[in-house]
Amino acid sequence: MSRFDAYQRRHRWLGVPIAVVYKFVDDQGGYLAALITYYGFLSLFPLLLIFSTVLGFLLPGNPALQQQLIDGALGQFPIIGDQLGSTAQPLRGSGWGLTIGIVVALYGGLGVAVAIQNAFNQVWGVPVHRRPDPIRARLRSLLLLGLLGLGVLLTTALSALVAVGERFGPGLRMGAVVLAVIINAALFVLAFRALTTRRAAIREVLPGAVLAAVMWQILQSLGAIYVDYQLRGTSQVYGLFGIVLGLLAWIYVEAVVIVLAAELNAVLARQLWPRALLTMFAEDVDLTSADRRSYESYASAQQYREAETINVDFDTPEETDKP
Repeated sequence: MSRFDAYQRRHRWLGVPIAVVYKFVDDQGGYLAALITYYGFLSLFPLLLIFSTVLGFLLPGNPALQQQLIDGALGQFPIIGDQLGSTAQPLRGSGWGLTIGIVVALYGGLGVAVAIQNAFNQVWGVPVHRRPDPIRARLRSLLLLGLLGLGVLLTTALSALVAVGERFGPGLRMGAVVLAVIINAALFVLAFRALTTRRAAIREVLPGAVLAAVMWQILQSLGAIYVDYQLRGTSQVYGLFGIVLGLLAWIYVEAVVIVLAAELNAVLARQLWPRALLTMFAEDVDLTSADRRSYESYASAQQYREAETINVDFDTPEETDKP
């Protein structure tokens, strides 16, 4: 074990992933992803309601394009996207009633963006007193909705390009996949910067954005394959129960990917590696400087008031990073 510990400290390709996993566990990343999943599930239908309503106003004479854009948004959920399509009915009614309905749905739909903000601030160790209040957090979350809308437009355009160019063979499809990864990486860069109170440079969030974009594309491809070969006809068998479970599982997997990508950014930007291998399993461990910086950030993140002072001391001597 000690030899493996020494090896992972000397080799970045192994030490960084271990540090990312350790920080994910320290930050209770599974619970952060579960919180994103909960609010994502609750926010999906209000946001879908708003989206279909706005499309009805912007494209009143083009229902085919409206449906194509809605399908592009639901394409991010390949396992249950088809079943959700039937729920995308716009709001209707009087002007005031419609306005109130949109505002209420928008406030509820912004919950997932607030949950993502909370996760990113936790990952970066932002003190509580520096995090935005509930109103400003939701105003900041409007940026995420803009990014989602832009992503839907670009995804729909790519899907149309692939559909038109099917006769050109797999080359065009592969090019569309590469272009989708690049576009998603750019959107993730904007999201990682916009939804984090800490000012992060592009180079600091780029590694996690690339990882998230690649994993997002892989999940989309695996989901499409799973639907084609395993889930045909199961919606009639399992009904609403299967849709709910599939939706929750899909959102949770994507939330874990996003949190892990944010952890990667924090580990690389703040030099939180290499970690001592046994810190997660034993108390009597000599901590590396990366361990100490990590635990200091966990403590400073609990600073609720600016006038509050938090000091962190360690009883054990510091261990060298490369024994």
